[in-house]
Amino acid sequence: MVEAVQDAGVVVTGAGGGIGAALARRFAAEDARVVVNDLDADRAKAVAEEIGGIAVPGDASAIVAEAREALGGTVDVYCANAGVGSGGSEAAEEAVWALAWDVNVMAHVRAAHELIPDWLERGSGRFVSTVSAAGLLTMIGAAPYSVTKHGAYAFAEWLSLTYRHRGVKVHAICPQGVRTDMLTASGSAGDLVLQPTAIEPRDVADALFKGIEQDRFLILPHPEVAEYYQARAAEPDRWLHGMNRLQRQWEEATAR
Repeated sequence: MVEAVQDAGVVVTGAGGGIGAALARRFAAEDARVVVNDLDADRAKAVAEEIGGIAVPGDASAIVAEAREALGGTVDVYCANAGVGSGGSEAAEEAVWALAWDVNVMAHVRAAHELIPDWLERGSGRFVSTVSAAGLLTMIGAAPYSVTKHGAYAFAEWLSLTYRHRGVKVHAICPQGVRTDMLTASGSAGDLVLQPTAIEPRDVADALFKGIEQDRFLILPHPEVAEYYQARAAEPDRWLHGMNRLQRQWEEATAR
């Protein structure tokens, strides 16, 4: 058992399936009290019933107050997990970009705005951001997703450096491919880049809990991402050349 989360009031957004459901199950297994959020009310209720949690369906941006009430007045851990895997280029419609910004970034900002004052007053709180390796690197064929996941990572990083001395702990989870509906929807680009090393959602939850035990900010369910991230920083042109090679490989495959 991880003592830090026992009897904690936990909120997991986007928890009707995939990574969110795996996180909710793991927190419940660690004796936390879990609010399961999802836009799909039926899926939220199904996971909540399975784990003995509380379903609070709806827009992840607007459920903090209801979730806090459901947990008896206090949220100890907030998992900003809900996300959209918007593909496309700079030519993607404005609505696609707007949705990606709203769900992948601004939902995190709105939640933190609601949570941080209470956490600072108490001197404790934990914000878990499900980002993506795309937030550290990038993803071919998915400009809105890549750009907004960079934003989500930047916001988690800012929260950590700003409030860690006041008791707020932040974790940014950055996996590559995870066997979820989002990976399936990523199409041929996901098949090329992500499927070969895809892991199960429960592996992501395991990585988070190891990171909580070790008090680490950056959670890498695929350890090799650390090497890619270092290479990107040390030799950006070489890294971009390699990514462009993947882009050309994808273009050739889809042109057949």
